[in-house]
Amino acid sequence: MTTRVLFIGEGSSDNGLVPHVESIGVRKGLAISVTVPDFGLLRLPTGHSVPEKLRAARELHGDYDLVVVQRDADRGAAQDRRDEIEKAVCAEWPGLLHVAVVPVRMLEAWLLLDEACLRQVAENPCGRVSLDLPKGIAAERVADPKQLLKDSLARASECKGRRLAQFQKRFSQHRLRMLELLDPEGPVAGLPSWQDFVRDLDLAFERLRG
Repeated sequence: MTTRVLFIGEGSSDNGLVPHVESIGVRKGLAISVTVPDFGLLRLPTGHSVPEKLRAARELHGDYDLVVVQRDADRGAAQDRRDEIEKAVCAEWPGLLHVAVVPVRMLEAWLLLDEACLRQVAENPCGRVSLDLPKGIAAERVADPKQLLKDSLARASECKGRRLAQFQKRFSQHRLRMLELLDPEGPVAGLPSWQDFVRDLDLAFERLRG
């Protein structure tokens, strides 16, 4: 029997989390099918509203065992985001099991920890330019991890002029690729927010497995 999972992120580049959801499910001995609706095509009136996205996904008449919802903590408390997600699921899809994925402050903080992956995605894996990336939980204290990731990718690429401008236009693609390639047993495994994601998903799959 296939376990049907609905994934809802903040944007399309968050879809790089899907392979990690799948691998955790497979590790638990489940056959996993993950659906990622293209909310851009659905023309939602609000771009970041979890209730609106849940409502739109439900109107597509999908049948799911679990919904995984990713929302950055931003400058608030991670628990506030968890409560927000739980409230939205209970209101819009009562009875549907859910897992809240809440990076601190932003998902980009997870990506800042994997220098080898960053250099690979920057298309300069053997580069030697210093990146001075944060280590461990310091990544979650960076004021704007998204901007730091963008700047670090540009620095690692060692591109100049027009090539650099073209490279920077592909940031969303680079971010997606980094998330797909993120080593779940690498430095990110030391972050409490990643540990919460893995633990909560493990528990949900255990419950579904029965």
